[in-house]
Amino acid sequence: MHSGTTGTRILTLGHYQPARVLRNDDLAAVVDTSDEWIRTRVGIAERRIAAADESVTDMAVAAAGKTLARSGMDPADIDLVVVATCTAMQRMPNIAARVAHQLAMSAPAAFDLNVACAGFCYALATADQAIRGGASGNALVVGVDKMSDFLDWTDRSSCVIFGDGAGAAVVTGAAEGAVPGIGPVVWGSEPERGQAITLETTGPAGPPALFRQDGQSVYRWATGTLAPIARAACARAGVDPAELAGVVTHQANLRIIDLIVRGIGARDAIVARDVVESGNTSAASVPLALSKLIDGGELTTGDPVLLLGFGAGLSYASQVVRCP
Repeated sequence: MHSGTTGTRILTLGHYQPARVLRNDDLAAVVDTSDEWIRTRVGIAERRIAAADESVTDMAVAAAGKTLARSGMDPADIDLVVVATCTAMQRMPNIAARVAHQLAMSAPAAFDLNVACAGFCYALATADQAIRGGASGNALVVGVDKMSDFLDWTDRSSCVIFGDGAGAAVVTGAAEGAVPGIGPVVWGSEPERGQAITLETTGPAGPPALFRQDGQSVYRWATGTLAPIARAACARAGVDPAELAGVVTHQANLRIIDLIVRGIGARDAIVARDVVESGNTSAASVPLALSKLIDGGELTTGDPVLLLGFGAGLSYASQVVRCP
């Protein structure tokens, strides 16, 4: 056990994307769609697709290894690994244990968390609470998904949306008296509407699991429900939306992102629009987009950034963080 702390912070971030770029024109060659159709409806120009032999674990390790190296910590310093994913083919041991093993960590608590596209924000809040409560000293949090394994490549309403990737963060305690680097989470769900987004399996003898969603229902829910939740996260962190330097929502759809940000009132914030070049990467989308903004110099150390994850279940989680 650790002594606990009054606050935590993100020490470092990193991300990984597969090498293969799948552009809209490439999709138009195999399904009834076009670059104009995709850009108009979801705003995506291209996405990265993992190789057939590139697993969720492989991507998680790549992002986590980069993040850990940036932190300057020894792998033995990490005593908690939380991996957010909904696409793990390998069930046991879990992805977190596999990541810990490949990065030579020593006896960390390790578990996976499945809240689909809201997963990273849930995992970040879980690590924050574990460190505050003294159950952990330093945590590795990973968001990773390989959605390409579960897509119906004949369904243009879904196959054009998704990409594969991973993002990771090292989380540690904040210095005594410092402003916490991870604000209180506002999270929840609307389980009665959970069938709007599904990835169902039918057993070993049945067809493969495929992603399905009621796009219009999800669009109405996201654009009508989530801005007040994001504003509540700002209030709990003591940050006015107008003071935000950045907003990183789940990268679901460019129109959804823009409408949510307008409702938040973050007038001068840098808004993550990584969906244009990465597609919807599910649990990876928030850390991937945030890591890119920091690497590109668009956000700097100490900047207040609103995170908002949302997706299947209809689940959501939001918190304000300070950039490492």
